Amino acid sequence: MKEIAAVVGLVVMAMSGATAAAGDGIDQHEVSQEQYQILIAQCRYADTGKAKCRAAVEEMYRVGKTDSKLDCRSYSGVTVCGTLKLSKAERSCTRDSTKQGLPFRRAEVECYAL
Repeated sequence: MKEIAAVVGLVVMAMSGATAAAGDGIDQHEVSQEQYQILIAQCRYADTGKAKCRAAVEEMYRVGKTDSKLDCRSYSGVTVCGTLKLSKAERSCTRDSTKQGLPFRRAEVECYAL
């Protein structure tokens, strides 16, 4: 039963694009030096905790080759990569902004960072 649960967990992670931490049998997700620096730098905006954000980046990513599939975007002078962990207030801001006509990706970045 435990083996089935482990396999299901890996399949779910693979299908969702999630990566696991080093040391659990799965390699860290490889990104370029520039992408890694962006991931670390965007933690300064994290309402969910800067230290927690940095620890998650360090755990999940390592410098290697560029990941062309990593979603990086820049709006209002702010560059972010990957899925943003938004606080409740940031999610509300994003919803309100998109209702007012701002594209979702821009609203998400601006509500996260500004």
